[in-house]
Amino acid sequence: MIRLMGLLATACSAIAAMVVGAQASSDDDSAAKYDHSKVNVVHRDGGEHPIRSKEDLALRRTHTLQGMQEAMGELPPAERKCPLDVKVESESEADDVVIRKITFAPEAGDRVPALLMMRKAIPPKAPAMLCLHQTTGIGKGEPAGLGGLENLHYAKELAARGFVCLVPDYPSFGDYPFDFKTQGKHYASGSMKAIWNNIRAVDLLSELPEVDPDRIGCIGHSLGGHNTLFTAAFDQRIRAVVTSCGFTGFHDYYKGKLQGWTSDRYMPRIREIYGNDPNNVPFDFPEILAVIVPRAIFVNAPLHDDNFDNQGVRKVIAEVRPLLSVTGISEDSLVAEYPDCGHDFPDDVRERAYRWLEKKLAKTPSEVKK
Repeated sequence: MIRLMGLLATACSAIAAMVVGAQASSDDDSAAKYDHSKVNVVHRDGGEHPIRSKEDLALRRTHTLQGMQEAMGELPPAERKCPLDVKVESESEADDVVIRKITFAPEAGDRVPALLMMRKAIPPKAPAMLCLHQTTGIGKGEPAGLGGLENLHYAKELAARGFVCLVPDYPSFGDYPFDFKTQGKHYASGSMKAIWNNIRAVDLLSELPEVDPDRIGCIGHSLGGHNTLFTAAFDQRIRAVVTSCGFTGFHDYYKGKLQGWTSDRYMPRIREIYGNDPNNVPFDFPEILAVIVPRAIFVNAPLHDDNFDNQGVRKVIAEVRPLLSVTGISEDSLVAEYPDCGHDFPDDVRERAYRWLEKKLAKTPSEVKK
């Protein structure tokens, strides 16, 4: 039985070393114009240099997060955090998994509906997953296995495998009615509001006694696939990500036609400031994956995905892979699967993703000894 009541007294806490706001740097080179499809160089000391060290990678990360915030709006300061005030609305069981319908406060005046799922006999300090849904009216209900497509019931499946799973609604889906122009008027984009909510969801997972805060991952399909990447870019507590049908390079997204990214739910500035031109947008997906390195990334990119061009995904992977040698991490820390299907997350790919997560979020030998 989880001890959610212990969260009610949790005070606002900034985890500055882990959740990076990336405020503007005094380094004049930080504003330099990058080719955002290339991630193996960094601007410093008045020029462009190959990335050869972790320090170079960290500086490019800072520049990338600045570019993301130009398009999405600034990540809120830690002062916006408030007590999570977790409330349990109902509880049910399905196949040895306890499902708690909860809400929590990401900031004053707002509450996120979510589902918290775990096995009844969960061992202490288990791995956890933040599970993000696709564009679907039932929101969190689909990953939780309460409806929708069976191939997208990943929270239900991961909970059965021993992960503690938190499944929130994206603003305006499921049980979370949200008007981005009124409730979200203090955000420049729906994307940044979702990122903030997800960071608070990681706060919630980190506080649960059943969860090992050093073994938290994130998984999502489509909307959830890029929402996973955006959140992991800003929150380094997320140690492994699985993104399914979630991205392609902006130039390869419908041949560079970016209108699909510009609704209030996403990034209106791509239309209003950057004219839907991928040459003008101040970030791109190779940079986002590079920001997540050296943490682990699993990509599902079907050959016939009609939303996110497969060849564009392959370009992103090829551009990012050389960074693995800079950080000294293993090749399986960047895995890409290209199944012969459409916009889907097939059984065999999900199974491999789950085994990969179990490996990447396993305790190290030194942790086991403790």
